[in-house]
Amino acid sequence: MNKIFAQGDVNLKAAAGTRVLPGGKANCSPCCSRRGACLSLFLLLLLATLAALITLVVIFGLPPRTSGAQACVTLTNRTGFLCHDQRSCIPASRVCDGLRTCPHGDDEDESLCQDVPQSLPSFLLAHCGDRASWIYSDQKCDGINNCGDCSDELSPVTACPPCDPGWWHCSPTVFQYCSCIPRTLCQDHVQHCSDWSDEYSCPGP
Repeated sequence: MNKIFAQGDVNLKAAAGTRVLPGGKANCSPCCSRRGACLSLFLLLLLATLAALITLVVIFGLPPRTSGAQACVTLTNRTGFLCHDQRSCIPASRVCDGLRTCPHGDDEDESLCQDVPQSLPSFLLAHCGDRASWIYSDQKCDGINNCGDCSDELSPVTACPPCDPGWWHCSPTVFQYCSCIPRTLCQDHVQHCSDWSDEYSCPGP
């Protein structure tokens, strides 16, 4: 049985913005229009966000995936790189050297080596006196002049412990060394220390 609306009721609903369909059913067209507009606006915002993300990736590239890289300590008590097998710890300077040292080669992974040194995790790096220059962290305080100005071996840039037992403390004449020379160079009939102590004082290896 159909409900019959009085003419006044129909006019009232029409005035309120509600359309009366045949059979006495009302349709809220402004509500539907608002829902459609909200949905369209949401989709436009979503598309704009995706477009912005794609633009950023195109301009700056994908970020390096080095967050999973883990530090470790090598057998020589140096900073190392923990391979994905969670057992192998290789020296920092063996990462991105062109040779696969980890069992699965993850030390040469593209995400690590695509833009050295920017793509390397910070624990693998050490800065020289010239901040534009860098070395691997395991090359600091190793007795070798890796930075070229000895800033990786001497203060105020680097505080290194005294010479290891296998080294002799002196002022080297060889550019390769900074404050110590290997004892293997002692008493070899060649001057390696400015005071000749490598030939007259150093007991040798």
